[in-house]
Amino acid sequence: MSTISAAGVGSADAAPPGLAGEGTSQPRVRHLAREAVVLMTFSAATSMAVAGCLLLLTTLGRQG
Repeated sequence: MSTISAAGVGSADAAPPGLAGEGTSQPRVRHLAREAVVLMTFSAATSMAVAGCLLLLTTLGRQG
């Protein structure tokens, strides 16, 4: 849960102290959602690859 209100998003008041004048801004919600989707896709692909390798190893182990 975010501690920043919707009214403060994108304004200089929403930045932490010391960063307001450096031109940094909070990431937009769509960027956060995109990063979440990329992370979930990577996680799913990695899990599938590990499961496929284990399946291949068990299949080859039964034959030999």
